Parts: sequence; C-alpha cells; structure tokens
Amino acid sequence: MRRKIPSNSALMAFEAAARHGSFARAADELSLTEGAISRQIGRLEGFLGVTLFERVGNRVRLLAHGERYATQVRELLDRLDRDSQYLMGQPNDSASLDIAIVPTFAMRWLIPRLPEFQRRHPHITLHLAERLEPFVLAGSGFDAAIHFEHPAWAGMHTHHLLNEVLVPVCHPGLLKKGRKAMSLDALPRLHRRQNPDAWPRYAQETGLALTNPAMGARYDLHAMLIEAALAGLGVALVPRVYVETELAQGRLAAPWPEGKTISKAFCLVLPEPMGLSREPIQAFTRWLLEAAKN
Repeated sequence: MRRKIPSNSALMAFEAAARHGSFARAADELSLTEGAISRQIGRLEGFLGVTLFERVGNRVRLLAHGERYATQVRELLDRLDRDSQYLMGQPNDSASLDIAIVPTFAMRWLIPRLPEFQRRHPHITLHLAERLEPFVLAGSGFDAAIHFEHPAWAGMHTHHLLNEVLVPVCHPGLLKKGRKAMSLDALPRLHRRQNPDAWPRYAQETGLALTNPAMGARYDLHAMLIEAALAGLGVALVPRVYVETELAQGRLAAPWPEGKTISKAFCLVLPEPMGLSREPIQAFTRWLLEAAKN
C-alpha cells in the first residue's frame, strides 16, 4: 500500500512556521517568499484534511492539532537530518555499527579496548549511544546492545560477557592517616543511589562490622563513585572490572575483600543469531567475546 506521506517541502515549511509562529520568519529561514510558505502549508492542510493554523488577518496561530503535529514532524526532520549527515560521512567501502550501551561500562571497559578492535577491523566504525534501561531492540535502529542481563531481553539472542562483583576501593592517601584508617568502619563510605543495599549486603557477606552501613554520600553512577574515590572523598563499592587500571597503577587501593555475590551480569544482545547477522556485527561479536575472556 502506498504510504500517505506529505512532501518534504511542505513539512519543512510547516515546521519552520510552527517554530517561529510566523510565515514571514519561516520564509526568511528557508529563503522562500511568504506566499510560497502559505501555499506549502495550504497543500499540507489539504493533504491531511486538517486545519493546522488559524489565520486572523496577517497573523497566524497554531491550533491544537498543529501543535501536536509540529512536535512529531520536528522530531522526524531532526532524525532525518542526523541520519543523512551521518551517512554522508561514511566512505563507500566502510561499514558501521550502532551499539546501545550502559554508559559506565562504555567509558570504563569498552572504549579503552576499542583501539584493538579498530586495529583488527579498520573498515568498521562503532557508534555508541547511552541506554540506562533495557528496551525493545527490534526496530530501535541499533545493531546490538551491551547491557545487564534482564528478562526484558527475552526473545533476543544474548551472549554472556562479564560478571559484576563489587569491591571497596579508595585513594591510597586515606590509608596513610594511621592504623585505625585501615578499618573500613572508620572511613567515609560512598553509595550508588540505585543500589542502597550494597553496603549492608557487603558487610553481611564479608563479616566486616560497619556501625552504620547506610551513612555517606550518594551518587547516581558508578563513574561518579570512582571519581569521588579518586578524589579521596571516601570508600566506593564498585565493580572491580571498572577499576582494574586504577588498581594496577596504584591510584586506587583495595585492601578489603571483594563481595561474594554477583551483583549483575553484562551481556551482548543481538536481534538475531550471530550466524544470520551481517559480517560487521559478527566481527564485533567475536572480538567482544574474546576481549571479555582476557
């Protein structure tokens, strides 16, 4: 069935007029005459069978249907503009992948390893976009997602990557203020807001006494917790996989035992089996699974 889609010229004229609240200003922006804008919008209203603007003398006012439609058209035009510019920047012999990913995992684990992927596959460009919550992958525009294992991924094809095990870390300077400071209970504790039970659970698992495990500053992201620990603000309970580099460099210290339970598990989510996927996503999947083992 033929799609019922207005012309691009009419949509651009309508969006500009709706945004400015003026046919004249829309005409200036699009380098057209005010009459041309009026005719384009008239054709659009005729095509839709809906009046979008109320005309009072030389003035126009966007009606309720027009306001809703303007928001939708603006989103579509913005996306079309971004997608077109993105495609214009792609060499003909290259490939690209759009990956949705948990932001801290991207910054602390994936991106530092991407130079190796680029060395192996210089013709594949990865585009990363932040997604904090699971979503419907099919039809999202993403080739894959790197996220936590979750029931929302049912029906998708998942590959286990890494387990999230929490470990307390702090700036080494906090441990040089006397022997008492080596006691975890004597140091300020930092919390992730979305995981308020982390410290009480850690104390129960390890048998370390914490007088008030809920006391301390709270942050939204693990990345914030890590930066706060690096700044010497306290002890952060974070996934070891996020701080391996800082621990190896001595920028953070972890003299206490890590947690005993897996907090979460990271996985790669694909919309279809790897054997049916395009070659670029197959190459990325193979590399990612190998990197997760090392």
